[in-house]
Amino acid sequence: MSNLRVAITTGGGDAPGLNAVIRAVVKTGMSRFNMEFIGIEDGFEGLINTRRITKLNRDAVRGILPKGGTILGTTNRGNPFEYEIKSPDGEKRVVDLSDRCMENFESLELDALIAIGGDGTQHISQRFFEKGMPVIGVPKTIDNDLLATDVTFGFNTAVTVATEAIDRLHTTAESHRRTMVLEVMGRDAGWIALEAGISGGADLILIPEIAYDLDEALRFIKRRYARGSNFSIAVVAEAAKNKPHPDDEVHRRRTTDTPGTWFAEMVRKHLSVDVRQITLGHLQRGGSPTTLDRMLGTRFGVRAAELVAEKGFGRMVALNGTQIVDVPIEDAVGRQKFVNPDGQLVRTAESLGIYCGRPMG
Repeated sequence: MSNLRVAITTGGGDAPGLNAVIRAVVKTGMSRFNMEFIGIEDGFEGLINTRRITKLNRDAVRGILPKGGTILGTTNRGNPFEYEIKSPDGEKRVVDLSDRCMENFESLELDALIAIGGDGTQHISQRFFEKGMPVIGVPKTIDNDLLATDVTFGFNTAVTVATEAIDRLHTTAESHRRTMVLEVMGRDAGWIALEAGISGGADLILIPEIAYDLDEALRFIKRRYARGSNFSIAVVAEAAKNKPHPDDEVHRRRTTDTPGTWFAEMVRKHLSVDVRQITLGHLQRGGSPTTLDRMLGTRFGVRAAELVAEKGFGRMVALNGTQIVDVPIEDAVGRQKFVNPDGQLVRTAESLGIYCGRPMG
């Protein structure tokens, strides 16, 4: 029987399903492998400062499956390899505290670390593995932009929230004959905007993978009004890009404008229609995870515990088709998954008459 002492940490942005992973790891590890668990709070900050440690057992994970967020806390900062500190005189400098983390790992008498997080967390995990720390990775991002796994947990919840927002915007847009511009998350990729836009029946979907022509987008909305559609719904990814118009000042985006606010302003300016802009923001991260995210997080957690028992360190769990597999963390980091402009999802949207940044036939 195993008596391994295992740490779990969650890093990067929060996502619905994190608690499902923690719960599955603890329950599987304790019941099948007699493992002992501790939680490292606030990502790798907890390895820098070991006062951020909590005991994890069946009581600690009871009832957390439907809860959003993470019971361990998380942070987008705190990379031990490039840790920013402030001296008494206020000067900031970057130092490498990875050796301190290695020493704290040893002092806690740990046999393994399960790191749950996105590309940044997995990149740090790989660097610690190269220093000799036994690490298992679990991928997480609502953006669904990690190439090594078909889907990441948190994504389905984010898409569901965005779709529900579009549903609600339809009724108020139609009542007031307005154009509604909804900006959604997706740091570098347009998966949330595209899937929510199709599911919610949007009229325009603007994603970073397809640079759109503003004049074309405006003509599309104008044609809708001309043929009797008295409202339009535009879903704009937070990294959506328009084709530049260097000779036209009105097409230049102020650095303070987000893609959604800028597009709404351009519609208002050039079409003289009633426009409202909504930024969904962190609502997409919050709340209870969907059934799909609970299932995926749970399956990831079970496999992560099994990998610890198998001593399959330096690997990350992933979804391949319908199967949970594991891949080297080294192969998973730094490789993003983008929407294929000529792929089936974009073609589906355009077949429905949705403007996705290209001229409509």
